[in-house]
Amino acid sequence: MASLDSRGLPLSTSSDLAVERYRTGVDLLLSAWPGAAEALDEATTADPEFGLAHAARARLHAIRSEPAEARARIAAASEAVAHNGSARERSHVEVLSLAIHGQPARALDRALAHLDDWPRDALVLSLPLGAFGLFAFSGMADHDQARVDLCEHHARHYGDDDWWFVTYRGWSHAENGALEHGRALAQRGFELRRENANAAPALSHALHEAGAGEEAERLIKGWLPTYDRSGPLHGHIAWHAALVALDRGDTGRALALYGEHVQPSVSKGMPINIVSDATSFLWHLQAYGHEVPAGLWQAAAAYAAPAFPKAGIAFADAHVAILEASAGDRAAVGRRVAALAALAFAEADYAGCVHRLRPVAREVVRIGGSGAQREMVEEMLLLALMRSGEAAEAHALLDRRLHRRPSLRDTRWLSQLAA
Repeated sequence: MASLDSRGLPLSTSSDLAVERYRTGVDLLLSAWPGAAEALDEATTADPEFGLAHAARARLHAIRSEPAEARARIAAASEAVAHNGSARERSHVEVLSLAIHGQPARALDRALAHLDDWPRDALVLSLPLGAFGLFAFSGMADHDQARVDLCEHHARHYGDDDWWFVTYRGWSHAENGALEHGRALAQRGFELRRENANAAPALSHALHEAGAGEEAERLIKGWLPTYDRSGPLHGHIAWHAALVALDRGDTGRALALYGEHVQPSVSKGMPINIVSDATSFLWHLQAYGHEVPAGLWQAAAAYAAPAFPKAGIAFADAHVAILEASAGDRAAVGRRVAALAALAFAEADYAGCVHRLRPVAREVVRIGGSGAQREMVEEMLLLALMRSGEAAEAHALLDRRLHRRPSLRDTRWLSQLAA
């Protein structure tokens, strides 16, 4: 077996088993599919000096919010490639090491430079992409466009048949407003590899943005049973379906999906997904005029507290602030940047909420995440405007939303505003 990865790049190992397990492990990692850890561990067992296998395992630890394990693995990778690694492998490990050691700006710069030399290094290309990637969490206002530009710059190196690249290219276009093109690409990525948990939400996001919520719900209903509950995006994909059910008024179905797949006590996802999904669902449930069942706010806040004990990640801070405010924890909420607006809304001080959110509403994109995840903040401002008597401004905000993406949710807000 030639020592090449899945995209034809040389690997510094003479072990056929290590190569095969590495290829499998990286593909499982890039598809957010169970089994990646086991495959990569088998690769390093077959060749303990195989640096890139250690690096991929470090990346998986980082995704799972296991920083100590990630640092230990990337240290092993760095040592291995220093003694037995190509220039590409040393650069690959350096990029991952910067990201793992909390230097995202340097990691982004090095990743972009690395990709100019080795554009088919998919694991490095994955770092700037996605809702929680280096672009999204850079603080850039135009990170949606930056992802599209990066994908288009390297598209000729991947073509139309690389399931991973086509999926992320489609998601990037859909997030940036090119819904028809993005949806078509995401659909192709999904068809190329259905055992790809990044394709299902990519297509669901595109459908959501196009106002095709019921189609997204059918997609998820048919696909989710094929994805093991241990998969890191299982709960997040169910969250999409729960919001669609809530939109069409099926509160029982929405709560059942939340209880079975999304709430912190059952989800096996990444902490940032668990916190943001729980917050978004419970907030929308309440905003739509339904009572949140006793204990759900408090349970979500109890999970979030040790997962994000201090402020630092703006996307997480915004969601944790809403959880803490809604759970009535005034002491905790003061630690978060978004605390005062969230607390004002939770305490029905809608004018105060407007006062705090209005100046920053157009900058919310800077916190990262996807459009579907960020819209809760915009909707908080919309509801606060309605309830504080600022009808003209509420109409203007709603008109902008409807122009951008008509949906059942916007129709709901329109009927509330008319009332």
